[in-house]
Order: sequence, then C-alpha cells, then structure tokens
Amino acid sequence: MTIADTTANSAAAAAVVDTADDFSTLDALESEAIHIFREVAGEFERPVILFSGGKDSTVLLHVALKAFWPAPLPFALLHVDTGHNLPEVLEFRDQVVERYNLRLHVAKVEDYLADGRLTERPDGVRNPLQTIPLLDAITENRFDAVFGGGRRDEERSRAKERIFSLRNAFGQWDPKRQRPELWNLYNGRHAPGEHVRVFPLSNWTELDVWRYIAREQVLLPQIYYAHQRDVFLRDGMWMTPGPWGGPREGEELQRLSVRYRTVGDGSSTGAVLSDAADNDAVLDEVAASRLTERGATRGDDRVSEAAMEDRKREGYF
Repeated sequence: MTIADTTANSAAAAAVVDTADDFSTLDALESEAIHIFREVAGEFERPVILFSGGKDSTVLLHVALKAFWPAPLPFALLHVDTGHNLPEVLEFRDQVVERYNLRLHVAKVEDYLADGRLTERPDGVRNPLQTIPLLDAITENRFDAVFGGGRRDEERSRAKERIFSLRNAFGQWDPKRQRPELWNLYNGRHAPGEHVRVFPLSNWTELDVWRYIAREQVLLPQIYYAHQRDVFLRDGMWMTPGPWGGPREGEELQRLSVRYRTVGDGSSTGAVLSDAADNDAVLDEVAASRLTERGATRGDDRVSEAAMEDRKREGYF
C-alpha cells in the first residue's frame, strides 16, 4: 500500500466519522419514522393518520409529508372531535388540511350524544367517549392501519405498546398479543376485521418533539406558547372555561400567562403557568420539567394508575 493509498483511506475514514457525527439523534428518529410510514404504505391497503392539530399529530403529519414528497400524501386524516376541543386547535387543524389539500374524516362525539348512542358523563369529561366513534369510523371506512402520535415516554401503558400494535375485530388491545419487533422488522399481519395501530413516534420524547419542531420550523397552534388566558385552578391544574363549564363555586377566574403542553378535551386538559413564548424558551422549560405532559395536565389520566390502559383495552388510542 502506498502513502497515497494510506492518505486516501485515512481521509475516507475521517469522512465517515464526520458523517456519523452529523447524523444526530433527531435524524435517526426521523429516519425511523419515515421507514415506518413507507413500510405501512407498502403493506396495508387503507391506512389513515389520526390528526387533531396537537403537537404530536402535527409532527407526525410533517414527517409523513417528508416521507412521500414530492408525491402527495397517500393517506387520509381522521379526527375524533369531542365537541369540547379548544377552538384554536380546530382552526389550526382546518388550516393545515387546506394548506396541503388533504382529506379529513371527522367523527363527532356530539352526533352520538344527540341520537342516544352515547350518554354524557356526570363529570362532563368526553375523552373516554371517543372510543366508539373512533372504532365506528375505522370500520365504516375500512381502515386497516391507523397512525397515531403516541410516545412511550408519555404514560405507562403506552410504554408497553409496540410500534405495530394489533387490535382485534372489536378494536381492543391485548398486551399478551404483542409481537416482537427485532431489527426494525414489523409484523402487520392481521385477520379480516382486525386492524393495526402504528406509532412512528414511539421512541421520541417530549424534548425530542420540541427539538424537531424548532429544527424543522413546524407550525403549531399558538396555545402551545405563552399567552394571556382566563383560567381557574381545579385539582392542581389551570383550566379554561368553555362549553364544558367552569369555573365552579369557589373557583376564581384569573387572567394569567399560560401555555398548553398537550391538548385534548377542554374539560380534562389543563394549562401550565409559563412565559415561554418561543421554541427556545419552551425547550428550556421542557428540559427542566420532571413530569410528562400527560402527567402534569391531563385529568383523565389521574383517575387511576391504570386509567389509560383500561381505555386502550376497550379500543381507545
């Protein structure tokens, strides 16, 4: 081997090291998610993306659009509207659908309440009422793969779930039927009537999501950033008044600087006191937090230790 060969090999090795250094954690997570989207596109007939306008589903959609660009997104979107969603989020959802010329299916909990298929809960919380409209929409549209933005760091039962999560003909989740996922090999086999829930962001953390939002300049509803809002304190969470009611007797309405870490049913999702008005400030805040966004601001997850797992077994996402 000549000196020239040795020098060339050393330069090539250095280039490999530089490339490896440039390939960040975010690049690896994005690459994994893109691989999952393309796997599903090749393996299933009628996939759909759950899209609410929240930060995780918006990042999910952003990655999906990158996965198939410059071709149009080959999937429709599905949103289960509780009727208690924050108006800023619904407005953002519709803007995104129009911007990218996407197909959106909306299953409305209020339609089920109006015709008696569902009954309003005494506490007014509608998140648990999403299950039946979701399963009906999947069945009626024959969706065989349903993408969601769930992450393993959010909650204990979500940490148990595989990236490809088989659901039976009733939409139910059985932890004992979880399939091994080795070397990024995913098993989407399912019987007629069954479907698979797919979680491309499983291995992301809340901090990863915000770092990606900052890097990619992903647009979000403004309620994710600090703003002045009328709120009242209930069970340790800052709630906002709306069609779901509040404040109750003894709950004082105050105008404070708050932001939302997660969005859902307005009757069970709280805000946090914050002055973080941009991505950098939010990143600093999330990095210092010791509670996940669901643990800090989702009242429906505080019912019991197994609240989310119980709903998942019934067919909830």
